[in-house]
Amino acid sequence: MPKLKKVKKVKKVKKIKTTKKTKIINKTKISTKSSDKKNNISATDEKPEIKKIKKQATEKRIYNLKDYVVYPKHGVGKIMAIEKANIGEIDIQFYKILVEKEKLTLTVPINQQSKLRPIASINQINKCISILKMKPKIKRTMWSRRAQEYDQKINSGKIYELAEVVKDLNKNTDIIADQSYSERQLFEKAYERLKSEFEAVLNINPEEVQKKMDKALGRTQGLEAVE
Repeated sequence: MPKLKKVKKVKKVKKIKTTKKTKIINKTKISTKSSDKKNNISATDEKPEIKKIKKQATEKRIYNLKDYVVYPKHGVGKIMAIEKANIGEIDIQFYKILVEKEKLTLTVPINQQSKLRPIASINQINKCISILKMKPKIKRTMWSRRAQEYDQKINSGKIYELAEVVKDLNKNTDIIADQSYSERQLFEKAYERLKSEFEAVLNINPEEVQKKMDKALGRTQGLEAVE
């Protein structure tokens, strides 16, 4: 009988030892997981380094001196100078653009040249002429709403939309009685914008451009300044 008691005691000791080992292993696993979590949190909490920008960011397209460009709100202009200035310890480059029709000089930073676009190609001019030959599309809406839409198209800088406004507001004549004052104002604005781009692309005098446009529009007489 005393021998059996000893055997039982040994077995109990063994069981206790194994449970202690498993507990130690589990503790080490938990500690490694918590350390990993801490590392991840510390990595996300780290603030990125802020570097001072000393040079102005530029866009891909670069225009050169004497290049013609289109600024949506003012039409065709010519780059007269590319200048530099230091503002707030940042070197800034900008274009000096002369809009001759409006007698206006624009200053456009190079990093904001997305507002500019190059003048149209010959193919685009030919497409515009074909648009001018089409029949005008007049919506049955209030004139105030249509006038707003026409103005947005004129200032969009998109040459096809400009040609559509000229086509839609064309009355095939230059008689003032055939158009209201606001219609005539919008028509002349769109007509002159389109004409100036035709001049820059085709490199011909304004009279020849006017003849070409009036022929496409089927106008009985060219536009004349009203005194």
